[in-house]
Amino acid sequence: MGGTMRAVVLAASVAAFGAGEARAGAFGIREQSTQAQGLSFAGAAAGSGGVSSIFWNPATITMNPGFVAEQNLTYIGLSSEIRTAPGTNPGFAGLGNSGDIGQGAVVPAGATSYQLNDRLWLGLSTGAPFGLVTKPNQVWAGEVYGRSSRIFTLAFNPVIGFKVNEWLSLAAGPNIEYFRLTLRQALPIPGIAPSLYPSGFLKGESWGVGFTAGATLTPRDGTVIGIGYRSSVHHDIDGSIGVPLVALAPLAGQVRAKLNTPDKLSVGLVQAISPVARVDLGFEWDQWSRLGTVGIVSNRLGVPVNNLPLNYKDGYTYSIGAEYDAAPNLTMRTGFAYESSPIDFRNRSVRLPDGDRYIASVGASYRWNERLTLNLAYSHFFLDRSRVLAGIGRDYNVSNIAFAGVVDSSADIVSVGFRYVFGAPPPAAPAPLVRKY
Repeated sequence: MGGTMRAVVLAASVAAFGAGEARAGAFGIREQSTQAQGLSFAGAAAGSGGVSSIFWNPATITMNPGFVAEQNLTYIGLSSEIRTAPGTNPGFAGLGNSGDIGQGAVVPAGATSYQLNDRLWLGLSTGAPFGLVTKPNQVWAGEVYGRSSRIFTLAFNPVIGFKVNEWLSLAAGPNIEYFRLTLRQALPIPGIAPSLYPSGFLKGESWGVGFTAGATLTPRDGTVIGIGYRSSVHHDIDGSIGVPLVALAPLAGQVRAKLNTPDKLSVGLVQAISPVARVDLGFEWDQWSRLGTVGIVSNRLGVPVNNLPLNYKDGYTYSIGAEYDAAPNLTMRTGFAYESSPIDFRNRSVRLPDGDRYIASVGASYRWNERLTLNLAYSHFFLDRSRVLAGIGRDYNVSNIAFAGVVDSSADIVSVGFRYVFGAPPPAAPAPLVRKY
């Protein structure tokens, strides 16, 4: 493949699966529960997030008697700018900074649990575990490495929970996930000024299936310990590369790639310290290192067009929170978390200029009546200033065009939700039938 052709295909596929700026490390989205967000997700695996805690640990479903539904709606307002730094190719440095690449997004999530008897529960969790959007200026110094990035996912996670005894519950279920991406970037065409470079795009989508499993332990009244696992989901992504010029038409066509989303292990503790106050602790491990190097394969040529050296590290999150029942119908929350990002200077791209973050949150629940509870939460993300470098000798290199930048980011997140209880809990399961002969 000629150098120009290879450069254009690379520009159309670089960082294909690292797109989107998200709120749970790399391109993950943690905002699945308004209630848990008010605690910075501390204790989510031990039930602090209500029914929606089944996203982290399906066994928490047994903590919800009767027929209960929760719906959450979260607005993620990201602010992030990449400022051009010395070391950028002189022909591109004058094109300026990225502008605010953050794009506001609304993320819905919901969970429902239904108690069949005093031992058995059925439930369903829905949400978007990965995604969001980044969009710099159309013309800017790093345009050959990204003009826009969009990932959309939707997951359906039915679960079945079993209360073994008064101190142990177990649950598991399949996780059915849809994954779709659309990326655009400038194509470096010889003889055309960088400010006039056309855009190419890469699109792809896939369905995949994984599973979730978990357990809760209640060693004594007022103490809940939870551990949950979300498996990796394997995606065989079918997509296409599109280019705007007739002269580049041979580059367009169908492509495919294999992507494994990260495993997630969540551990939580909810500890009552008085009849009206609780302390929550949380830990999450996301195995982003599963992504490794991803190959983009041309269906027409039958060979890899390029390798994507994502090479993320594993991500770790530590959180602490507290809840206080200020009145019979009002609960107040606050929390703080630190997340070690899977992305650092070695593997950071303009599409995903992620870094370590510190999360401060507040929240509240108001019990409108015996059936309806309203939830509200706010979080602010403080992200470390980070650097981006692409070009010769780096993982991301398009036509040896050097780009250096400094990233400043923050995010404000507002979530609203409600919980509704339908009817009363079912009667106890009948005793086993014993026949006497």
